[in-house]
Formats: sequence, C-alpha cells, structure tokens
Amino acid sequence: MVLLCSGLSFGASAPPPSAELAPPSGASVPPPSAESVLEHHFDALIQPNDLRDWMKLLAAEPNHVGSVHNKANSEQILAWFKEWGWDAKIESFQVLYPTPITETLELTGPQPFKATLQEPPIPGDSTATATDPALPAYVEYQGDGDVTAPLVYVNYGMQDDYKMLERLGVSVKGRIVIARYGSGWRGLKPKLAQDHGAIGCLIYSDPADDGYSVDETYPAGPMRPPHGVQRGSVADMQLYPGDPLTPGIGATENAKRMKISEAPSILKIPVLPISYTDAQVFLETLGGRAVPPAWRGALPITYHVGPGTVQTHLVIKSDWSQKPIYDVIAVMKGSTYPNQWVVRGNHHDGWVFGASDPLSGQVALLAEAKAIGGLVKQGWRPSRTIVYTSWDAEEPMLVGSTEWVETHAGELKKTVLLYINSDTNERGFLQAGGSHDFQHLVNEVAVDVIDPETGVSIGQRLRAKMRVDALAPDAKEHVKAEAKIVADPNKDFPIEALGSGSDFSSFLQHLGVPALDVSFAEEGDMRGVYHSRYDTFEHHSRFVDPGFVYDALLAKTIGRMVLRVADSNVPVQREMDFADAVSSYLDEVKKLADDKREEAETQAGLLRDHAFQLAADPTKSSGLPTPLQPVPHIEFATLEDAVDRLKHSAKAYDDALAQRSAGLSGARLAHVQMLMFDIDQTLAPDVGLPGRLWYKNLIYAPGRYTGYGAKTLPGVREAIEEQRWADANRYAKITADALNAYSDHLDKATVVLNGN
Repeated sequence: MVLLCSGLSFGASAPPPSAELAPPSGASVPPPSAESVLEHHFDALIQPNDLRDWMKLLAAEPNHVGSVHNKANSEQILAWFKEWGWDAKIESFQVLYPTPITETLELTGPQPFKATLQEPPIPGDSTATATDPALPAYVEYQGDGDVTAPLVYVNYGMQDDYKMLERLGVSVKGRIVIARYGSGWRGLKPKLAQDHGAIGCLIYSDPADDGYSVDETYPAGPMRPPHGVQRGSVADMQLYPGDPLTPGIGATENAKRMKISEAPSILKIPVLPISYTDAQVFLETLGGRAVPPAWRGALPITYHVGPGTVQTHLVIKSDWSQKPIYDVIAVMKGSTYPNQWVVRGNHHDGWVFGASDPLSGQVALLAEAKAIGGLVKQGWRPSRTIVYTSWDAEEPMLVGSTEWVETHAGELKKTVLLYINSDTNERGFLQAGGSHDFQHLVNEVAVDVIDPETGVSIGQRLRAKMRVDALAPDAKEHVKAEAKIVADPNKDFPIEALGSGSDFSSFLQHLGVPALDVSFAEEGDMRGVYHSRYDTFEHHSRFVDPGFVYDALLAKTIGRMVLRVADSNVPVQREMDFADAVSSYLDEVKKLADDKREEAETQAGLLRDHAFQLAADPTKSSGLPTPLQPVPHIEFATLEDAVDRLKHSAKAYDDALAQRSAGLSGARLAHVQMLMFDIDQTLAPDVGLPGRLWYKNLIYAPGRYTGYGAKTLPGVREAIEEQRWADANRYAKITADALNAYSDHLDKATVVLNGN
C-alpha cells in the first residue's frame, strides 16, 4: 500500500513518530499501522499559521471573476503547487460574465428615495484598506431592463408563498416583487416571480434571518450590518450550471456558442439585491392586507403584502462580455495505478474578498497539497494519481469546474474514482454529504480525527449532536430516525444526499462520478456576511474560525480521505449504506404519492363545498387555490423489485469483500477493482432527467424548486410533485433499470471475490 524508503518509513514495524502514538507504560498493543503512521506525518505538516497567512494574502483585494486580484491569486496558487512538488498548470476558459454598467433603484412620487447599491467600508477591516473596487449590489445572469411598477411583498418568494398569495387574492403580474433571502435558493425567487408574470425582482436580507435579530451585527458581532448586501447568481441552474452559452461542452476559445437571447438559463427580468436598510423604505410604502404571521420579518414596521402605494423604478444595464477564467490543476502521479485518479477541489473566486466563502476551504486544500508534497519529498508516493484543483468562477454558477468537466468528460469517466469537494468552512461539527457507497469511508475517517475543542473524535461528537437534536420539540421524523441509527456505534452515521451549490455537481450529476462534499459548521457564523463586502479575513478570524483551527482540521479530515482512497488495495465502497439509502428514498416517494392523493381528494371536497369562500374574511381580498389533479395509480413494482435486488446484491458483496479481500490474488483483486471503479456511472444514463437532460444522475439531483437542496430518485419524485403522471411511471422503470445495472456490477464482483 505504501513504499518503504530512507527518510520516512511507513512499514508496520516502524516506530511511532511521536509519543502521541506510543502505548501506555506496561501496555501491550500492536504497533501502529502504516496508514496511521503516514497520517500522523501528514498531520504534522498541517500548520494553522500557514492557512492564516494564505487567507490574508488571497483575501487582500476583491476576488471576483475578471478582477486583477482573481488572476493574481490563480498565479500564486499555481506557484505554490509547483513549489510543493506538483505538476501544475492553469487551464483557461472564455465564459459569459456580465458586470454592471448602470444600476438604479428608486421610489417615485411625492417622497422620492434612491437606494444605496454599494456597502460602506468598516474601519479596521479589509473593506477599508482595499485599493481595488468591489462589485456593487448585483446578481449574475439576471435580465437587464428599465421597469416601473407597484411593488408586492412575496415573503421568501418560494412556491408555497405564491400559493398563499393566490389565497390572499394578490397577483404579481405586471408588478415588481420584493422577496427576502432564505427558505430556498436565491435564483428561484426571480425565476418564480418571472413565471408568475412579474417584471422585476428585489431580494433583501431581513434582519430576522441574518441580522440584528439573530446576534450583534458586524463589526460588534458576526451578523449582517444594516447596509450589507448578498450578491450571487440567479442563473436557472436547474436546467444546467456553467457557462450559459455552452451547455454540455467546454467554453474553450473556439467553442460554438448560442446567442445570449437564446440561453435558457439567463433570466428575462431585472433583479437586484439590496440591504435591509433600503428594503425597509420600500416595504413601508406597501398597502393591502397585513401579511400572515409566518411572513413577518424583524424590521420595525408592519409588513403588508401590497401592492405599493407609489411606483418603484428599477434599471439595470450590464456589460455582457466574455471574460477569461483560470482553473489551477495540479497532479501527483500514482506509482501503481497512474490512470486511476482521486480528484480534490475547492474554488478560489469570491464575490468580493471571499474569506469564508471560499477561501476557508481553499486554504485547507492548500494545506493538504503542501503536506502531500512534503510526504513525497520524504519518500512516499501515492498508489493512485492525486489531482488537486483550484476552480475559478464557481460563484456565477459552478462555471470553472463545469467547463473543465465538460471539456474532459470522456477522460474523466475513465479515470476518476472519487471527487472530494469543499467550499466554506466554520468552527463546529463535521458536515458530510455525497455518494452513499462512500459513507463508510467518511465514518472511518471520522473515528480517527480528533475534535480540537472536546478531545473526542469528530464522529463521536457528531453522533452526540444528532441524538440531542432529535429531542427538540420540532424535530422532524427523519432526524429522530437518524438519531436511532447513530446511537448504535456499529452502524455508520448517515451522510446527506447532494443537490447542487458547489463544484461537485458536474462530477456527480453530469458524469455519474461519485462525490463527497465535506466541511465543518454551526459554531462559527459566516451567514451574516455571506456574499457581501464584509466577508473578510478579519471577520473570518474573529467570528468564523479563530486561530484557523477548524480550517486546519478540515485539511486533516479530507487529507485522510484522499490518502486512503489513493492507497487502498481494495475497493473503498461499502454497498449496504447505498442500498439502505435508496430503499429509504423509495419509501419516501411511495408515501409522497399517497399523501398527494389524499391532499387532492381533500381539496376537491373543500372546493365542492365552497369551504374556502366561507372560511375567508369577507372584508379582505381572497382567492381560491388552483385545483389539484387526482393522483392515479403509479406503477412502483419494477422499482420495488430493483431495490430489493440491490439490497440483496449489496449485502452479498459487502460480506464477500469482508471475508475474502485479504486473500485475493493480484489478478482477482484487479478484476474486482475494475468492476467497482465505474459502478456509480450506471446511475447516470444518457437519458437524463425530464426537461433538463444535462442532469443525468437518477439518484441525486438539485430540485427544480429547491435549488441547492437535493431531490432523491428525482425522475420519479418530481414527476409526482409536479403532477406529471406519465413521467412518474416512465422514470420508475428507467430508475429501476439503472439500479439493476448497478446490481449487475455488484453480482459480478461478488462472484470474483468468492472465487467462482
């Protein structure tokens, strides 16, 4: 598994590199394994002060796509990789990246008001010392325009909010909406507004969600200050991420591009993010009925639905040019399996300074790369090739990683065993999501990494939190179910399913290559400065991860995953975790169909009995809900059979691997590895998902109306949610076929393991 050489010995008989690994006096314990010795040396090369210095440099100036500092950071990261012994290069792409030329947001009428669309500097912070300009309030891939209309408040602007507006008798057609951040992905707010006939959209951060109602505001505390603005992308990423003009192909210089007006992921209406200070002025002009209790924020006003009593004027004009982006790709070639790759990635571009998002994860990646380079200099070499990637243009919508994956798709499907991603990182608990056949790997690593504040393993601490969370009065059923699982130390703690929102998406959902996304979170707090000018080195080092302890811990955690997959002699996947997850997803989908059937029948009775009219306050505006379709019988039998077979095949494989792997001959081991190498790609056939063919994975996808949030068994689940009954039956069969293909691989591998 590892090499023995002068300078650094990793053999089973090697002495422990420090007293930390030495047995207690008088105790008789086996010597440390080669793996544990290697990982101890790796840990010793991770220095929090390195991470601190790197972040301070990389976050010194605004770092958005097209900025001078973004390119300089790419070149600096390249130089570091080369210094540490990696074979590194920059791959550049030409992508559509609009930037604002003119922006105006104002109230007309007898008391005119003009919004402030740039955040003021804070003394003592990088916001006050930077020399390069920050992007003003802006969202990427909105539609330019000059519109004037009354304003309507739509709460979070999600699907359920529009259902409530329907009940309140309020239309947004021909109007500008104002939505608060939260409850769902940013891009769905203007998308749903556009779909409902609105001509413009404003998005603001309400202090109830990330401002003074939560904690002190920056610089006194971590939360969003009064003039803080959350930038971001509003591309319709439910169709496809990446460059809007080159879906499915890399945005190389000579790539064939569609016209901007034809790009389906670009919205048609103007959209602008604003601060809660400015939002209050606009919200105070709204008339109409007072909002339902759940719609009330923390501003010192009475929230009304609208429409506004005066006109709102919104103007956005952008420079819709292409700009270069810079992906940094570093390779450490494997000694035994050079054509099998473990790929590790994090992005380096931010909306402004980007300290917590993304540089907290980026400096962890750099620490891993430096440590791996140090191990190589001391004589170790990975069995498999390790590829470290520092992506550009993640913030506009996963552009850098998507264009690289689309450009090299054929090669990557043949070579990548696993992609491991990170992005933001905070002090707190382990957070992990991804392909469930790698859930056991996460659990094994979590046993061996020690939480620096409690002295127990990060896995033990996470299990404790999950059990305590289940006691909350509002704990959901799945939280209670997971608490029962983690109470048993012989069972793996579950990892989350992945939707979208970071650079794993192209690997997992387009290629079908398995992926993990890893971070620490919940005890530091970066949400108050998320995508704002105030996401700075000073904020991160005070409120998110003082001492860069958990950023270093992220490096130690993911570094172990990389090392173990790179050097493992046997397949890393454990299949019962995956089978159990899929089985639970099928149970959820079947229950969803039953619940939707009952909901439709109940609503039909209410409409028939005029219950909605009779229950409404006759002195206030109201309306009727859109009638739901009756839910027909959905044919689940084929999918049920496939899941039953998967569970049987997974258990047989796991049992055979546990019993037989140690004695396998080289030829049989190579055969098993070959069968398991691309097994996850069977879950992503070319048929793709209905209406969005770029997404091919039939187990994990971002939801059409959840954004980053995952939809599992998405072809079937979303067809039921959206009342597409023919698609529900069709994708039950397509998903069953994919699972059977997966089981075919398992059955063949089991035969080889058993020597038949």
